[in-house]
Amino acid sequence: MSIAADAPASIGPIRREWRGFWLAVQFFTRLPTPQFEGFRAEWLNDAAKWFPAVGLLVGGLSAAVLWLAAQVFPMPIAAGLALAAGAVVTGAFHEDGLADTFDALGGHVDRAKALVIMKDSRLGSYGALALLLVTGLRWGALAALPLALAIPALVAAHAVARGGATALMARLDYVRDEDGKSKPLAVALGPASLLVALLLSALPLGVATGLAPDAWPLWAAGTAAVALVHEWCARWYRRRLGGFTGDTLGCAEQLGEAAFLLAAVAALRLLPGGA
Repeated sequence: MSIAADAPASIGPIRREWRGFWLAVQFFTRLPTPQFEGFRAEWLNDAAKWFPAVGLLVGGLSAAVLWLAAQVFPMPIAAGLALAAGAVVTGAFHEDGLADTFDALGGHVDRAKALVIMKDSRLGSYGALALLLVTGLRWGALAALPLALAIPALVAAHAVARGGATALMARLDYVRDEDGKSKPLAVALGPASLLVALLLSALPLGVATGLAPDAWPLWAAGTAAVALVHEWCARWYRRRLGGFTGDTLGCAEQLGEAAFLLAAVAALRLLPGGA
């Protein structure tokens, strides 16, 4: 379906947000979406607030695969299939950002060289190791949770990690002016949009807590872990690059997912009667 572009003055707020949501889905996934004619890169700034909603969508689809697979396979296999489903839906978009970021920033190179490395499509040793370790940690942590907790944890991890990565846009400057494979990219996030993004990130936490009130320490620990990891990312990116790129946001999202799931497992084990 193709939707004609509207002049900025004529489009209403509801249609603008509708367009922003679908642009976010289109940008981060391979799912079918409406096609908007006359695309302008600045539209993605309107879409930025909806990035955590994409996390809800991808996390929900991955959780559905997890539940279905767990009816047939042991939990480790079901967890692997759920992660594979997420990678298929997104085209491994964030995993690519993780690998590129570690290839660029893993070694001792200056900012200009790091940006050049980040644009290189080849996979280096730092990127390969980061992919192996972070994916392995996500896989192991998800498999270590009981299915009833793994499902909400997976959805929440996707949403909270994307919310935290989106918040980095409000804290850091965009540092790449030249065209690259990550263009176009949302490069601005106002206070109102940040608030919407954070509320969307918190939505699965509220739902999970309502369904299983005793599990709230897991969600609190996961959210705190994402905040800590993303604070480290902000300092790392500012020190090495002076800001963020699209790849570094993808890296932050992947690290956030791993941190959320690992913290949830740790909290479960530390609770009285935990596994």
